[in-house]
Amino acid sequence: MAISGALPELVSPSPTPQPRFRYLWFMKNLLRLILVVAFVPACETEGGSFPGGADSQRGRPGAQSAAEASPPTDPGADAEIAPDAMNPPDAMNPPDAANPAEPDIPPEGGAAQPTATPDPPERDFFLFERPETVRGLYVNSWSAGSRRRLAALIALADSTEINSFVIDIKDASGYVSHPSEVRLARDIGATGEIRIPSLSYLLGKLEEAGIYPIARIVIVKDPLLAAARPDLAVQDTAGGVWVDGKGIVWMNPYQREVWDYHVALAREVASWGFPEIQWDYVRFPDAPASEIGRTHFPGGNGQAKAEAIRDFLAYSRDGLADMGVRVTADVFGVTTSATRDVGIGQVWESFIDVVDVALPMVYPSHYWKGSFGIDTPNAYPYEIVRSALEEALKRSAEMPGAGATRPWLQDFTLGKPRYGAAEVRAQIQATYDVGIDEWILWNPGSRYTAEALEPLNGFAEEPLVRIANELIPVSRRFELYDTTTVIVGEDPPEGSEGTPAGKKGNPPRR
Repeated sequence: MAISGALPELVSPSPTPQPRFRYLWFMKNLLRLILVVAFVPACETEGGSFPGGADSQRGRPGAQSAAEASPPTDPGADAEIAPDAMNPPDAMNPPDAANPAEPDIPPEGGAAQPTATPDPPERDFFLFERPETVRGLYVNSWSAGSRRRLAALIALADSTEINSFVIDIKDASGYVSHPSEVRLARDIGATGEIRIPSLSYLLGKLEEAGIYPIARIVIVKDPLLAAARPDLAVQDTAGGVWVDGKGIVWMNPYQREVWDYHVALAREVASWGFPEIQWDYVRFPDAPASEIGRTHFPGGNGQAKAEAIRDFLAYSRDGLADMGVRVTADVFGVTTSATRDVGIGQVWESFIDVVDVALPMVYPSHYWKGSFGIDTPNAYPYEIVRSALEEALKRSAEMPGAGATRPWLQDFTLGKPRYGAAEVRAQIQATYDVGIDEWILWNPGSRYTAEALEPLNGFAEEPLVRIANELIPVSRRFELYDTTTVIVGEDPPEGSEGTPAGKKGNPPRR
């Protein structure tokens, strides 16, 4: 609406008013003019192309806020920690299931209302103090980039024992979550799907909340790098790039350029203030022997796989030493008890002294029938986690300079029973009972069982835990721990390490 065309019509009446009505006529048209002036800007605002408050990115043409962006079908399930059987995470963990989404935190006195608080000033460095014990949650890049989800997760941490977040910097899609300046990342298109628009905003919120951030970086699963640099991928003896039976291309852990790319990404986020780097998919591919038989690893020169993984971890630690950050690595849960390489290059003694922390994924659902003498491992979360970690500590005690052990624990359902507060708390308690005070929960959708976490002021009622496949008060755990139903365990067949009970196929991803 344009004022110049409408205004004369509104303020110029056809008949000339009589003298006694001139005052009323003047006031009437003055009021109409005021209404026109007020109405036009309102119309332009309502009809504008870029609605959105201070908490929205829609004020930029073509942009969509991270909170509103639709995540891919499987956010986070590409992670090594999540087995293929867990895909898609939405099917495994529907919002109304045992792992409900944390509700948005409404203001006092009513439902949540949009706010228009200004963003904090942009910064490029943040300082975090490491907590005495790390107790954390995995936060996928979509959740980290969503202001609504981030606020809900911070609220959960503020009210419980949680003090750390593991945040995706590069996941198995190959995309870097933030607007990276690393040249290779930009050249291969790894910055083409930004999920965390502002590291400054994210780290500012975590610093304000006192939450310790850990940067998770996936290494050998990177389809973008493989497409741009196929020479850095695992090769096929028949020629070209090797593709496993699931259509996955793997990067070659022997290639120094693969190492350098990821160390560059780690240095970039360390320069922002991330105090800890967590390597994931730091291993060789797992596949049936018939498929592995076609693999060729240029640069290997006969070096053992476990030595190559050790060399990368040592190289990355040296490459980050001047940054003052801790270097950690996610490893298969089976590495705590397997005395040989199961084919992926992860042997406990070969890496534990070149990392600050090793994070074995001791998910009960990932263990085969008969593991630690237990017939149905998934139904015995306390016993499986305790047994696995006892093995880890025993082996670390014999290694000079061994790093700490901090387990990944299961907050998702894969098979029976359905995992809820009792199953998650049983794993946490098992961690404490072996003398480890640190742990991180994994859920691919970053939706956690709040009831399993200890409130800041302690549990109002004694929590239940699943031990010996029964739900009992945690104080009674030692009464039943030694009565666990067992079977006469036999060593799993060659190549079956890590196969969950009742499952067929390869060892679980990660």
